[in-house]
Amino acid sequence: MSITADPSITLAGTPSVDATPAVADLDVIVSLAKRRGFVFPSSEIYGGINAVWDYGPLGVELKNNVKRAWWRSIVQERNDVVGLDAGILMHPQVWRTSGHVGSFSDPLVECTACKRRYRLDELPGTDSLTPLQLAEADVVTRLGLVCPDCEGSLTAPRRFNLMFKTFMGPVEEDAAVIYLRPETAQGAYVQHKNVRDAARKKIPFGIAQVGKSFRNEISPGNFVFRMREFEQMELQMFVRPEEGATAAFDEWLPRRLEWYKAYGVSPARLRAREHAPDELAHYAKRAIDVEYRFPFGWKELEGVHNRGDFDLSRHAAESGESLSYFDPSTEQTFTPWVVEAAAGADRAAFTFLIDAYREEMVRDEKRVVLGLHPELAPYKVAVLPLLKKRDDLVELAHRIRNGLSREFAAVYDDTAAIGKLYRRQDEIGTPWCICVDVESMEDRAVTVRDRDSMEQERVSVDRLEDYFLGKLRAARP
Repeated sequence: MSITADPSITLAGTPSVDATPAVADLDVIVSLAKRRGFVFPSSEIYGGINAVWDYGPLGVELKNNVKRAWWRSIVQERNDVVGLDAGILMHPQVWRTSGHVGSFSDPLVECTACKRRYRLDELPGTDSLTPLQLAEADVVTRLGLVCPDCEGSLTAPRRFNLMFKTFMGPVEEDAAVIYLRPETAQGAYVQHKNVRDAARKKIPFGIAQVGKSFRNEISPGNFVFRMREFEQMELQMFVRPEEGATAAFDEWLPRRLEWYKAYGVSPARLRAREHAPDELAHYAKRAIDVEYRFPFGWKELEGVHNRGDFDLSRHAAESGESLSYFDPSTEQTFTPWVVEAAAGADRAAFTFLIDAYREEMVRDEKRVVLGLHPELAPYKVAVLPLLKKRDDLVELAHRIRNGLSREFAAVYDDTAAIGKLYRRQDEIGTPWCICVDVESMEDRAVTVRDRDSMEQERVSVDRLEDYFLGKLRAARP
């Protein structure tokens, strides 16, 4: 499938009619996230630490569900992709060979008055500049850029390496310098041959990995969008040169776009933007970003890249180990090319959270709903006794929750009246609520309420597990 043949995929910059963000004010999501236990500022009792966030009880469930959905789509449902969990700490030569030590940097400017530092490409008025234009020495004076905080003058841009450096061993000496990985991809490249041989895979095949990465960002922000410690979900497809890479690229871009749509992201707030030639990374032959319309503008959600043979060729040359592949069917030996689909677990969870948010009026009262896909919702079912002072209702409700929790996340709550309990579950995205009422003690049935339609259905207690498993399977893309 050619990506340009799909009319739903727009290879463009800003569309003629900009999409409306699902939430206009980011603070609405930040407030909900903290209040309901999705995300907390890290080390908050000590004043926090810039751009580091902790996932609370609901946030960790949401992000784990996003990672599971990604893994199912990328690995579990395919026969040509296997998994890897490489170490965060790698031999420092890996990062010199990959180019990260020498060129993994961003342009930085500093205010001469307040001494604040900014990424040049995050300043107002620099949105449309190419990497070459951002690197020009006179860009600050030519565009009349000033400090967005105090309007002081800014220095000329200089390069700032994003690698976190640390030391391995008891002595802080140059020989012990090591780096926290800025991406998971290099682990797949240096383990490519071991994985290929152990899994008995032929080209083309892929290596998928989910794991933490670290970047010393100059100006992180926008909640969990840009952090110094984050989690990546990356696929590296190893393919035949040229034609194989083109075919893999054309397959994976629409596939990745459809994954977000299948889990509920509005197509109107997704687009594909191709990198200009002077914007491409040093390793890339082609790159297209899947972008989402956040409250703060169109930003990258995931990148699909044709990396050519840069990675394996460089590592083979520097290590002296052959990373080539012999194809017995054609009797050809070649260095595989790589097509990469690199996503962020944090950005994906953030996007699903934003796009699911809605406010509506029900009987003259505002109802806040997170319309999360059932597969992604932190809790699938909430079990609520109508009367918390009736021991028999409470006992049955606990028994129902305990039984359902063997198959999926279920929660018990009796801390408010039933109407308020429904609203609380709506706001955290729980697809279904079970109300255990007085009649339940007689007919051994409960009332199941749907989050989106608010319709209610009477369901026998002894068939609840099959009932919800059926709904979950039906909702799965």
